[in-house]
Amino acid sequence: MNIYLHPMLPKLTLITISYRACKQLEATISSVAAQDCAELEYIVVDGGSDDGTVELLERYNYVVHAYVSEADQGIYDALNKGLKMARGPLLGFLHAGDRFAHEQVLSRVLSSYEKAPWDLLYGDLQYVTSFEPLRVLRLWESGVFKAKGLRHGWMPPHPSVYFTRDLLEQIGNFDTSFRIAADYDWLLRALTVQGLRVKYLPEVLVNMQAGGISNGSLRGLLQKSREDYRALRKNRVGGWYSLLAKNLRKSGQFFQRRKAPRA
Repeated sequence: MNIYLHPMLPKLTLITISYRACKQLEATISSVAAQDCAELEYIVVDGGSDDGTVELLERYNYVVHAYVSEADQGIYDALNKGLKMARGPLLGFLHAGDRFAHEQVLSRVLSSYEKAPWDLLYGDLQYVTSFEPLRVLRLWESGVFKAKGLRHGWMPPHPSVYFTRDLLEQIGNFDTSFRIAADYDWLLRALTVQGLRVKYLPEVLVNMQAGGISNGSLRGLLQKSREDYRALRKNRVGGWYSLLAKNLRKSGQFFQRRKAPRA
């Protein structure tokens, strides 16, 4: 593990996980470096890549405050490692290959918390097929949180979510018995906490590369559905109807128009 300590106690920790994604990771790190947030701690957890990732992280030691590169037990084990390393009272994720939608994302997250503290904040997300030029495949416009919406398949996009350390300590880390849907399980746990203070930031926060293990193949889609159903039942939120509604919601995202950041 290499650590380059942040010069002050950070207000927000951002975690990126990667595995054999050196080129994509560099684009993500550059996106983080462009943020106008001085109170940021940035951590990268790599799964022991042999593609030049470690050398890349060493070159970007002025952006990456800590990193580890070693074998892990999958995506959610890596995320849990990052959470264990984090020092900030607010936390969020940006996965390798994804980029912030604009340079003020993190400063807006912090500003929102300072104006009116929340336990969990989320925004919107765009799936893109390319970055240069930006080609949007679909827009995930989250909308305002309503607890009953969980039973109807509503869920914010995980990469747009930020949360407090207090909430993390209350509900715990990702459940690694899920291979694909631990983020959905975690969000269900979080969003069913009584008295949870939720904030919606109605703008695109992240441009995310289309693809991934959950929707890159029929097998991935079937496994995702099975795990989503288990998460719904585990958290006593719903069942088959909720799973069907969750999947149907995605179809409308292909017809949404790209949103510009608010001034």
